[in-house]
Amino acid sequence: MNSPTLGVALITKNAAVRLAQCLDALDFADEIVVVDSGSTDATRAIARAHGARVIERPDWPGFGPQKNRALEALATDWILSIDADEVVSPELAASIRATIAAPLADVYAIDRLSSFCGAWIRHGGWYPDWIPRLFKRGAARFSDDLVHERLVFEAPARRLSGKLLHYSYEDLDAVLRKLDAYSSAGARQRAAAGKRAGLGTALARGAWAFVRTWVLRAGFLDGRAGFMIAVFNAETVYYRFLKLAQYAGQDKRQDR
Repeated sequence: MNSPTLGVALITKNAAVRLAQCLDALDFADEIVVVDSGSTDATRAIARAHGARVIERPDWPGFGPQKNRALEALATDWILSIDADEVVSPELAASIRATIAAPLADVYAIDRLSSFCGAWIRHGGWYPDWIPRLFKRGAARFSDDLVHERLVFEAPARRLSGKLLHYSYEDLDAVLRKLDAYSSAGARQRAAAGKRAGLGTALARGAWAFVRTWVLRAGFLDGRAGFMIAVFNAETVYYRFLKLAQYAGQDKRQDR
């Protein structure tokens, strides 16, 4: 009997900083597909140098649809979907190999440990962070959300041993870029759903995001990094609803 095959699906844009490390840890996979949305750095060259099949799709439909493009490009028995700033630990790699050789479920969740500006974060709602990422082909797909996409499946997911190391925010420049990108995408997604907001909503939601992260989810236990994350969450939410108010105002002017 042939051994089950494993494909890895990634989406990228200007991901050269961590991509080589990410791909080095995936040498146990049978195929790697990288769907790139217009990188201007060495992302595509790095991917090809590591044996990945690169598909260029510069139009940006959102995170969910773009990840589904990567899934659809694979014909392997199993699929592992990860991001270009995530690294599979040796223990997780061994767990994945053993699991697909003798599976007990169609979908598996992975324990992700994330870093913020060089510090590993274990509080503030960031950890534990069990995310479904390994599944039989056809058993799952991503939601069509522009941002904060989720894997959609029916049967309960089992858990794998080992960590997925997530280098989410390398420095403050990355923090600010993602703050702007995530708040804009979140606002557009809410506007498309017909939601509205104003300055009061933005202030209240932003303040609540800080309290929830720093106090209720014990972000203070992560010290300086925990405080930075609480502020980042608050600002992301504040600008998300402020931009939503702006988009709603633009729509009203266009309707006149």
